[in-house]
Amino acid sequence: MDEPRIKVYGSATEITVAGNAAGLRDLAERLVGLADPELSDGYHEHLESGINLEDGSISLILQRDDKL
Repeated sequence: MDEPRIKVYGSATEITVAGNAAGLRDLAERLVGLADPELSDGYHEHLESGINLEDGSISLILQRDDKL
């Protein structure tokens, strides 16, 4: 299986999250994890360029917000 690869880029009016199949599965698993009833409101994950995102990506925060 390919290594997960995700890139986040955009402008003031549009954000693109692009990934290979493994990267999109990884992102989906993170989102499903945030929906776990054991987690509390406000739980979040930071995805950063060169760490969990491709170099040159803008940072991405996935956050659970039960007030929405």
